[in-house]
Amino acid sequence: MNFTIVFVDLFALACLIVALAKDRAKTKLALVIALRSFIRILPAVGATIILIGLILSFVSKDQISGIIGEQAGLRGIFIVALLGTILHIPSIISFPLAASLLKGGASVTAVAVFITTLTMIGVVTLPLEIRELGKKFAVLRNILSFFIAILIGLIMGMLL
Repeated sequence: MNFTIVFVDLFALACLIVALAKDRAKTKLALVIALRSFIRILPAVGATIILIGLILSFVSKDQISGIIGEQAGLRGIFIVALLGTILHIPSIISFPLAASLLKGGASVTAVAVFITTLTMIGVVTLPLEIRELGKKFAVLRNILSFFIAILIGLIMGMLL
């Protein structure tokens, strides 16, 4: 068993015990809200797992590696950067996909770029961002985020 998993689980349990001791009613309410949220996202997570399984059953490791693996170079990085920019996938669902891509032969750099663009850039939410923050700021933020995401991915690839 992984030490980090055990540590995080024990820390969460300790925090729950402290919260229960401090205010039992609020803690129970928080747990009910968390359970409802979990149940609400369960279909999306299940669908994503099924989708990942289907994709990985039709796409071989060689194909993944060829498109977004180490030998794909900058082309592969830009492909995942564009995909991450366009797609609207919640972070919690993108992590299992990222793990599957890594197991399938994708490079650490490409996966880091994919997750970073998913979370930092919002083509789908751009109209709202323009309305709330202004066109110049929203567009500039998204463009800078695109290049920063690539830089983050390159750094992650060097470190890992």
